[in-house]
Amino acid sequence: MLGKGEELLCSHKFQNYDLLEFIALERVFLFFKLWYTAKHLEDDEMTEVVAALIWSGKRFLICQRPAHKMRGLLWEFVGGKVERGETKKQALVRECREELGITLSVGDVFMEVVHQYPDLLVHLTLFDAQIESGTIQLLEHADAKWITPKEIPLYDFCPADTEILATIQQKYC
Repeated sequence: MLGKGEELLCSHKFQNYDLLEFIALERVFLFFKLWYTAKHLEDDEMTEVVAALIWSGKRFLICQRPAHKMRGLLWEFVGGKVERGETKKQALVRECREELGITLSVGDVFMEVVHQYPDLLVHLTLFDAQIESGTIQLLEHADAKWITPKEIPLYDFCPADTEILATIQQKYC
């Protein structure tokens, strides 16, 4: 069921908008969605999650979740939950060190999404990042791959990443 803001945005026809106008409207919609969600939930009901968009040339890094975890064997961006007292960037550096044995240089926010899983509501912040030091080790994940945006359809990703992957394809294909 659509909320009032979503109905309003969806009622407009986007055919006459150029890409920049559409992206601006998309950001307004995301802001409204984040604001509405935050306003109507207790702080401890939404899980803050961070992830890294790491490029190597024209390929970016994806990791396969371990089989024994929720959403096991699905692909995702490396990252994890923000712990109490951490900034989002600190959490991302910690998670990448724990999961892949690498140190990151974290840049700007690439995109934010809110996603409701059956067991969890997440606010996912994806940062542009670069490997500062270390070699990728599979300390947590089942696998890791460098893929191009055109290869995205070949992998089964966590549902929270769907909007992000569509944006990457739109921007880089």
